Amino acid sequence: MQPTATVLVYSDDSNTREQVRLATGRRPAPDVPVVRFVECATPAAVIKELDKGGIDVCVLDGEAVPMGGMGVCRQIKDEVFNCPPVLLLIGRPQDAWLATWSRAEAAVTLPVEPVEFAGALASLLRTKNLASA
Repeated sequence: MQPTATVLVYSDDSNTREQVRLATGRRPAPDVPVVRFVECATPAAVIKELDKGGIDVCVLDGEAVPMGGMGVCRQIKDEVFNCPPVLLLIGRPQDAWLATWSRAEAAVTLPVEPVEFAGALASLLRTKNLASA
């Protein structure tokens, strides 16, 4: 059986969640596992999924409403034991400082650019020691 990595994707916009899925494909890089997605449209759903465990990386939409991914990120970093690394989707490159404030490990701009996004996601999966030998 092939190893998998579980990636939580939070956005109230189904098109943004689809962009993330399409940019990732089956796996974002040859040396990381195949990705399985858990999609969430509300902050409450994010917390519920993280409480279950088994999430390797979170991708959070900084432009989501009613609560943006930056606020969700800061909250889960404070409240979730061994919180997975977070890749934040930000509206403008100038918002990178807000990603730092939220304690996200990485940030890329919207709309999702597939090569940039896949590289950032693969990097976070490698930090979780999920790279294939």
